[in-house]
Amino acid sequence: MTEPQSITADHVRSLLAAGSGATIGLIEGRVEVISAEQAGTDDYAGALEVVAHDDLVDQIGEDASDERLAAEAEALTIQVQQIGG
Repeated sequence: MTEPQSITADHVRSLLAAGSGATIGLIEGRVEVISAEQAGTDDYAGALEVVAHDDLVDQIGEDASDERLAAEAEALTIQVQQIGG
């Protein structure tokens, strides 16, 4: 079980699969992959963007290894903790 604000390799993998315009975001203390379509809805109003799909692709590419996904997830979790997410 992960902490609600922990970003996992599965989140990172899902973001890569979600395509351009998607983000990993924090909403009501939960980490979610938010599609471009969802981002404009009331359900996701006020979500804190952690990383956007295109930025993630620039950082790790589209075909990152499981180890790279896990390392990126850990780095993003630390980033969220530092901003008090």
